[in-house]
Amino acid sequence: MQNTNSERPNAIRLDGVELGAPVFLAPMAGITDLPFRRAVARFGAGLVVSEMVASSEMVTDRPSPRASVRAKALTEGTVPVSVQIAGREAAPMAETARIVAGMGARIIDINMGCPAKKVTGGLSGAALMRDLDHALSLIDAVVRAVDLPVTLKMRLGWDGDCLNAADLSSRARDAGIRMLTVHGRTRAQFYTGHADWAAIRSVANLPSRPPLVANGDIVDAATARAALAASGAEAVMIGRGAQGAPWTLALVAHQLCGTPAPVIPTGADLADLVATHYEDMMSFYGADPGLRVARKHLGWYADAAGAEGKALLFRAPSPAETLRLILQVFADAPGPGTRVAA
Repeated sequence: MQNTNSERPNAIRLDGVELGAPVFLAPMAGITDLPFRRAVARFGAGLVVSEMVASSEMVTDRPSPRASVRAKALTEGTVPVSVQIAGREAAPMAETARIVAGMGARIIDINMGCPAKKVTGGLSGAALMRDLDHALSLIDAVVRAVDLPVTLKMRLGWDGDCLNAADLSSRARDAGIRMLTVHGRTRAQFYTGHADWAAIRSVANLPSRPPLVANGDIVDAATARAALAASGAEAVMIGRGAQGAPWTLALVAHQLCGTPAPVIPTGADLADLVATHYEDMMSFYGADPGLRVARKHLGWYADAAGAEGKALLFRAPSPAETLRLILQVFADAPGPGTRVAA
């Protein structure tokens, strides 16, 4: 599927799953949980992806509560959800795919791009790009395990001497992978420097390849257009640019594809949005863990409220007081602040 128009990308269909506008939410550990995916989905997104679910935490006699929470899929509404799984052994990956399919996932995504040491140290994530034969054994097992579309997320390679995204993509295509996402950095780069969108073109140039998604440093329509043009991809994936701004994907889709423009909330509407997201987190996690999770999201939202408003929120002694201050602080806020790319 070749991209013929970087200004107006075509919609993507993965088997029986039709994606929306080609602006997708990237998986982010500790961030793209069910409440945040709901917040993004209310504005609209072509696809939302869960936090990474470790197969080693799911396929045990006592599955990790954290892994189960991460795997809970967004089933309401029309925005399809992909659950991303990670691991180092084929059998647990296959079983995890079956489990999350039963939890409502529409798509299964395999993580071969996470650069975190605790992941790569266990020979998962981006470490799999150092052994493509082993990586393919995981892909084969997951594809055979479920009837859902299986996709793959990777980096350009392990480091500057191991730039093998095209090789992995070619083999993944032949194994039945339905969509590829490439972050324009190597594992060695982590998140330093700038994403090299042009380097993704080695994957775009593969014959008969599945749809391609460009990821890294995409935060608005201008960077989305530039990434599409440089990479040859059909879609973009936005990560940290959506933190504290769940309308970002819908705004980029509007500017890129002409979808309906989202109403970016200010004042009382912004207060209502933040309060709804906060209450969703509290309900989902419970009071104490919910407050811990909520603080980082409130910090990002509070870019719109200034330093004084942020300080008030963080000093709140209880969930009820936090909610009261949300309604007060954001109702008086001038509007959304400046966001950063990822």
